[in-house]
Amino acid sequence: MTMPTTHTVEQEQAWNSRQLEAPVTTPRFHVWTYATPTIVLGCSQRALHAEVAGRLPQGLALVQRPSGGGAVLTGPWLVGASVVLPVTHPWVSGGLVDSYRALGLLHVAVLEGLGIPACALPDTEVAQANAAMGATVDWACYGSLAPWELTDTRGRKLVGLAQRRQRNGILLVAGTLNTVPDWPLLCHALGHPEAAAEMRRRTVACEELAEPPCSAQTLAARLHQALAQALPNAEATPETC
Repeated sequence: MTMPTTHTVEQEQAWNSRQLEAPVTTPRFHVWTYATPTIVLGCSQRALHAEVAGRLPQGLALVQRPSGGGAVLTGPWLVGASVVLPVTHPWVSGGLVDSYRALGLLHVAVLEGLGIPACALPDTEVAQANAAMGATVDWACYGSLAPWELTDTRGRKLVGLAQRRQRNGILLVAGTLNTVPDWPLLCHALGHPEAAAEMRRRTVACEELAEPPCSAQTLAARLHQALAQALPNAEATPETC
């Protein structure tokens, strides 16, 4: 089994884009870990790029992704997964919202196997879950909840999901907070330093839910294995891509 290794966000985004350049006929996936922090803006935040870049500490990268959603702070605390599927694949043939269901439930099973309790939010429970947590941080991916994303028993967000739908195929992406991110870094860069406490309150990391905590590499390997089993005909691309 090919084991996940550390990559950059630029490599991840390039891989994601390449998969949709031609019609997708076979599922493909890749699991990601990150050595250094990077801020990733959603496509709707393009106008913020120059402003955010001006606030970044020296050496911190800023990347614009083609998919929607709020800003994400990747780094050693995050484990990502990209899954590319044909438009007719059962995971995604039920429409936009339902396309998140299988990937969300797969993450629930993986985390449960590591002793980390979590649940995936059905669409019908999202509004209530957001209301229970109070005001959302709408510019940040982890500042609110969406269908089939994972929370702990207190409603704190643990796994975020997003997707990109094109004629050639559908890209699903997930990000799991394995350790606590540097929320002040993200909030300062986006011009909302006061939101750091709220981001900390609304989120939870695997290390806070399991004893002993697992490493990012262990979590990545378990996700890789689970995706290979759930998508038996999938291509798991080499880690040198």
